[in-house]
Amino acid sequence: MYELVQITEHSYYINCPAKIGLYLANGSEAYLIDSGSDKDAGRKVRQILDKNNWHLKAIFNTHSNADHIGGNQYLQRQTGCKIYGPAIEYSFTNHPILEPSFLYGGFPPQDLRHKFLLAQESTAELLTESVLPKGMEIIPLPGHFFNMAGYRTPDHIIYLADCLSSKETLEKYQIGFLYDAAAYLDTLEMVKTLQADLFVPAHAEAAKSVAALAQYNIDKVHEIADHILSLCEEPQTFEEILKKLFDAYKLTLNFEQYVLVGSTVRSYLAWLKDTGRLKPVFQDNWLRWQRQG
Repeated sequence: MYELVQITEHSYYINCPAKIGLYLANGSEAYLIDSGSDKDAGRKVRQILDKNNWHLKAIFNTHSNADHIGGNQYLQRQTGCKIYGPAIEYSFTNHPILEPSFLYGGFPPQDLRHKFLLAQESTAELLTESVLPKGMEIIPLPGHFFNMAGYRTPDHIIYLADCLSSKETLEKYQIGFLYDAAAYLDTLEMVKTLQADLFVPAHAEAAKSVAALAQYNIDKVHEIADHILSLCEEPQTFEEILKKLFDAYKLTLNFEQYVLVGSTVRSYLAWLKDTGRLKPVFQDNWLRWQRQG
């Protein structure tokens, strides 16, 4: 774990639970794509940088989930590096309490204020093309989170952040986290058309082609949507839908899964409503969801 993998002369990734990209410019200037989950991850990244006599110039965050920005604070304090994130995402990075608050829908209880959902604060600025090394490009990847972005390096390596889950992950957890289902599907369709020498997703194996995996993720979204619709032949509350999904997929409910999967299910409900497949029904001060047509 935390093994440095060289792809080309300039592009690398650090193999860890949420892969960290690394681009090397001008011989010793290092740019990270994300920073890992916590201070310990940041420390291990720093050891890799020091071992190779590389100077960390900046961290380009793909998005603001805690497992991608958790090493920011340590690395920024140790090296003075700049940190950049896409619009909205960089605000969450500056104020990480926003993530568990958003997921819970209010002030999060202590059960949700831990490093997996609440990173340490770091000082981030808005990501623009002008702050990137020459030849690096931003690839918008909305859907999983607000304004997630991937990066293409000048040597044709693409870092895809969280827009793809491995088959193993989806088979284990079934309901992958997403914020905007429609945007996510559009992103996956776009990813299927991308060309690169190698793709590096954060939560799947690096590969020369990801079109088949992107389609697998697309199919899983439609499977979950169809399952929700089948549950709503008769009006169902959100809590009833959530329980029945957990039962059907043999998942175990706890506080963390309640907010992660719960937020995702609410996003599905919004998408299905906006596309005319579900309707909200208010009965006796209950909000229930019913299939249309």
